[in-house]
Amino acid sequence: MENKAQQSEQFATLNIPGKDPIELPIIEGTMGPEVIDIRALGKQGYFTYDPGFVSTASCSSRITFIDGAKGVLLYRGYPIDQLATKTDYLQVCYLLLKGELPNKAEYKNFEYQVKHHTLIHEQITSLFKAFRRDSHPMAVMCGIAGALSAFYHDNLDIYDPEHREKTAIRLISKIPTLAAMSYKYSIGHPFVYPRNELSYAANFLHMMFSTPCEEYKVNPVIERAMDRIFILHADHEQNASTSSVRLAGSSGANPYACIAAGIASLWGPAHGGANEACLRMLEQIGTIDRIPEFIARAKDKNDPFRLSGFGHRVYKAYDPRAVVMRDTCHEVLAELNIQDHPILDVATELEHIALSDEYFIQRNLYPNVDFYSGIILNAIGIPTNMFTVIFALARTIGWISHWNEMQEMPESRIGRPRQIYIGKPLRQVKAMHHR
Repeated sequence: MENKAQQSEQFATLNIPGKDPIELPIIEGTMGPEVIDIRALGKQGYFTYDPGFVSTASCSSRITFIDGAKGVLLYRGYPIDQLATKTDYLQVCYLLLKGELPNKAEYKNFEYQVKHHTLIHEQITSLFKAFRRDSHPMAVMCGIAGALSAFYHDNLDIYDPEHREKTAIRLISKIPTLAAMSYKYSIGHPFVYPRNELSYAANFLHMMFSTPCEEYKVNPVIERAMDRIFILHADHEQNASTSSVRLAGSSGANPYACIAAGIASLWGPAHGGANEACLRMLEQIGTIDRIPEFIARAKDKNDPFRLSGFGHRVYKAYDPRAVVMRDTCHEVLAELNIQDHPILDVATELEHIALSDEYFIQRNLYPNVDFYSGIILNAIGIPTNMFTVIFALARTIGWISHWNEMQEMPESRIGRPRQIYIGKPLRQVKAMHHR
């Protein structure tokens, strides 16, 4: 039995002038800070103000734990670096979905299910033609992911555990197929269908880069790098897109619609678009000799320019995902033996500066996972506008795991954030000739 949030014997007391003190229970999780339970405030006629919900726990969860101050990220209790180097993505999918790493028999069965649901209904391919050829792939993904509910409506009883599990398998299986198709459509190439004998990562690379004219031979180093990118982006606690999925799901919406909501939220440049922004920054710098100019601008408080790919809102120490991604990045660059690539040269020099310049070190502006993943994806030939699509592909398992967990939690209820109204007070409508 997994641990549950427990009420401690302590209470926080809220004193409001002219009112009786309000005692608020203090709740303890398995790990992390103590939490003040403010649910009783509503009955007293009060609620709290917390823009961005940065100090508010909207749910309890058993899936992911983050300690930003110490640079810790755990999936179901396992450190992210161990999972990235000792397992593969499908093992992590099983872990996030079911709570434990699979044994050999469980893994074989899970892998079989995923591989044999990768095909999509053939009519779905016709939906791509409704989009402009130059549409951003994330726009396509938002539409197509939501449309899946029109084709797989035989398992949409959200209260049935078997339906939820089958839907989870379908999403894990089919999102890579849709992601690769969104890329192929954008460049005018025919769709490439999945191959069941390939690994999850290798199959995605195959669908991305194979053509009817030439089979794509998957490089094992690139395959491993892609698998690690998937693992490192699989979940990240209650971020904007996961919270979007949970909020949509709290209304009873079907899981495909909820995943589409997550994709839409992830598209934002402050969230999933960060690695796109990082590559565009490297392109803006252009050459190594221009780096001092941009470093000076980044240090200038009066200059709006900011270096993308450095530091993290959550992690005040080194992003634990970046440690693994840095080593993987260097493996990929060594394997590809890329010579005279100005963007990668700029990235390498920026990394060196960030790890040695006191300005960056004192402010914890270390290269983050977006910095390294963007370099890897660029090096293996994936266009910048596909970066966030790959993020969405990897994060699908996190979204569906949180959605599934929410259905099982007895305290789950429809989300309804409050507001502070700052508009006009009550007033009366005047006839038009008096306005």
